[in-house]
Amino acid sequence: MSERTETKNRPPQRQHGGPMGPGMGAPTEKASNFKESGKRLAGLLRPEMAFVVVVVILGAGSVALSVVGPKILGNATTVIFEGFLAGGVDFPKLHGILLWVVIIYIGSAILGLLQGFILNGVTQRTVFRLRESVEEKIHHLPLSYFDRHQRGDLLSRVTNDIDNISQTLQQTLSQLFISVLTVIGILGMMFSISWELALVALVSIPLTAVIVAQIAKRSQPKFVAQWKHTGDLNSQIEEGYTGHALVKVFGRGRESRAEFARKNEELYEASFGAQFISGIIMPSAMFIGNLVYVAIAVIGGLRVASGTMTLGDVQAFIQYSRQFQQPISQLGSMANLLQSGVASAERVFELLDADEQGADADPAETPDDDHGRLVFEDVSFRYVDDKPLIDDLDLTVEPGRTVAIVGPTGAGKTTLVNLIMRFYELKGGRITLDGTDIAQMTRQDLRSRTGMVLQDTWLFGGTIRDNIAYGRPGATDEEILDAAKAAYVDRFVHSLPDGYDTVLDDDATNLSAGERQLVTIARAFVARPQVLILDEATSSVDTRTELLVQRAMAELRKDRTAFVIAHRLSTIRDADLILVMENGSIVEQGDHHELLAAKGAYARLYEAQFAAPLEEVEPPIDPVDPATGELATVFDDPSVPHPGAPPHRGEELDDAGVDRG
Repeated sequence: MSERTETKNRPPQRQHGGPMGPGMGAPTEKASNFKESGKRLAGLLRPEMAFVVVVVILGAGSVALSVVGPKILGNATTVIFEGFLAGGVDFPKLHGILLWVVIIYIGSAILGLLQGFILNGVTQRTVFRLRESVEEKIHHLPLSYFDRHQRGDLLSRVTNDIDNISQTLQQTLSQLFISVLTVIGILGMMFSISWELALVALVSIPLTAVIVAQIAKRSQPKFVAQWKHTGDLNSQIEEGYTGHALVKVFGRGRESRAEFARKNEELYEASFGAQFISGIIMPSAMFIGNLVYVAIAVIGGLRVASGTMTLGDVQAFIQYSRQFQQPISQLGSMANLLQSGVASAERVFELLDADEQGADADPAETPDDDHGRLVFEDVSFRYVDDKPLIDDLDLTVEPGRTVAIVGPTGAGKTTLVNLIMRFYELKGGRITLDGTDIAQMTRQDLRSRTGMVLQDTWLFGGTIRDNIAYGRPGATDEEILDAAKAAYVDRFVHSLPDGYDTVLDDDATNLSAGERQLVTIARAFVARPQVLILDEATSSVDTRTELLVQRAMAELRKDRTAFVIAHRLSTIRDADLILVMENGSIVEQGDHHELLAAKGAYARLYEAQFAAPLEEVEPPIDPVDPATGELATVFDDPSVPHPGAPPHRGEELDDAGVDRG
């Protein structure tokens, strides 16, 4: 927009890191509520409860078969041991036992594969719904939310954080079910063999739980910091690449690299701390498990020697003890994944919990006419409650009239048209469109009747034809071509490799800035709105093209209400009404001649634009008469205005700066 620097009355914004701005060096806060966020993350699985039950059943079956295997295999060991002692092994019995072991392990593997397949679907559908919720939420957030948040950080929440949640659910859910069921199943088998040895094995559970709890308490803030710094770094990268040309022009590459290095270092430190601290869990759990394993081996050996246990039972128990430690270690190692996932979930939930724009009126009203008559009645607005911007504004704009809005930066020009679009809601008064309060209309209905061309062009990755047709879905090729010709897109598009089917990249860098702006103007042409808003819409085109586009816009503005925000006053001299704004108020209004005659704020702006060059550049010695092409000594007469000099009251300059009055 033309008001990019209109910040003194804007809502407070976060400081942006990047090539030209200060960094984000705020201290990282601890997770707001890890327990509640974890519950909410688990609650995302509620729609999949039927499949979760199936997953649990399949997992229970798979674990049951896998934990029975060592017991039966222990029987095979006993048969072999007793056979050697008796002088002969019962091979038929041994073969039968081994066959059952193979069948059991194959069955366990099949059930495990089915469980993994179903669980994968559960996870992906859950993340799919989460992405849909975030996408829907973004469309319901007010513009003020995007004013307060960095674009790179928002993109990180929508992409990196959701991907991390997906990975967390995928890895932890399958391991969580299997590990818990395995621990329960193995404990049951252990107690069936020897309750004394089972009690020894149980000692590892509280010890491991204490270690995990203490480590998790210290690593959780690190994971929160990791994903926060990931968002900050993304913001810095996005700003650096977007403003790459400015970084080069102003020679700020060193500062930009230093800023990147600082944020990268912050991310490194947070990530290293999170992974290192949480990484202690696994070896700690394995150390405890090894101590328990030694104790079981010693006690079991003594019991075999005393004849109170068979060798096969001891072998099975030792095997169970190893299996028992594995899921406990996995549960401990899952703590870092869960902490990382919950930290990302908190950031996504923060986005989902943000205040939405007010709901549309129900039932909504629709204007009976479609002329485009706009009336401002006692309109008041402010970004910050204690800093008034617009107060008690009254204005009536009749259909077919062109209203130009001028004034210094920060006067409230762009804010005024944003209120028409309901990008912000009024603090007082109302605005009516053809007699209907726009607050009682749906935003979709209001904006479908309004077209907007901004100084900042936005084109998406697609063909030029698609970008023009974006203004009105369903537009015919003929309508698209007519709009392109009216906006003079047709003048340059044939020089492109594929004409209207030329594919633009995401930033449309294969078009010049002026060409991009012409495409956005063509988009407004094809929309044919009732109310047209032009915010410095020709600032990026050359003077000749600007004149042509202005003529085309004059045709477009016929029978439509048009608002034109302009800094170059020569572009709005033919406006039906010119509003001069200062500090959110309309201090003058009238047409070009009336305002010049009033010698007020507009006259000062106008004279400042045309007088400034004369203070620095001396007039040519032998100026040329533009009408005849001959030397015009008449310009030496001080009573005759020189080309480019400010006009006398009631006079006009053409675009070459020559008096046409």
